[in-house]
Amino acid sequence: MPATGAPPDVEVVGEAGSGEEALALARKAAPDVVLMDLQLGEGMDGVETTRRLRALTPAPHVLVLTTYDTDADVTRAVEAGATGYLLKAERAEDLFSAIQAAAQGRPALSPPVAGRVMSRLRNPRPALTPRERDILAHLARGLPNHAIARALYISEATVKTHLRRIYDKLGVDTRAGAVAVAKEQRLLP
Repeated sequence: MPATGAPPDVEVVGEAGSGEEALALARKAAPDVVLMDLQLGEGMDGVETTRRLRALTPAPHVLVLTTYDTDADVTRAVEAGATGYLLKAERAEDLFSAIQAAAQGRPALSPPVAGRVMSRLRNPRPALTPRERDILAHLARGLPNHAIARALYISEATVKTHLRRIYDKLGVDTRAGAVAVAKEQRLLP
C-alpha cells in the first residue's frame, strides 16, 4: 500500500516490531529499503539487525531512522552496512527523498548527523592503541593505577603515561570522563 503522502514509487510492504521479525519479513517480502530504528526492545538491536539484513540475498538497503545521534551510534550503524542515517525529526519530504536515495544505493544523512561526520573527518581523534584500550577497560572496572599496573605487568608510571595519552585522545581530564566517553563511543569490550 502506498504510504500516506508518499510519492507513488514508495510502497510499504510490511512492519516489524523486532529485529527477528524484520529479518523474517525481509526474507519474505524482499524490500528495496528497510527503515530501521536502533532500539528494538528485546532481542537484536537495530545495528545487529542491519548487519544481518545486509547479509541477505538480495540485500535490502537499510536507512536508519532514529532519535539516537551520538557519534558511536552513527558509526556502528554505518559499519553494519546502513545506507543512510536520519533523525526522526526530519520532515516527511526529506524522509521520502532519503528513501528514494537509499533505494538507489546513495547515502542519506540528516543535516545534523552530516555536520558532525564532516567535523569528525576534519578533526579526527587519534585512535587508542591496544594497550590504551586494556588500561581503559581496567579503568572502567574502577581499578586504581597500582592494580592496573599489576594486572598488566607494567609499572605504575607507565600506567600514568598511558592515562595521560588516553585523556588527550578522548578530550577529557579525569578518570570518570575517560570512562564516560569510552562508554559513549563504545570503546569498552
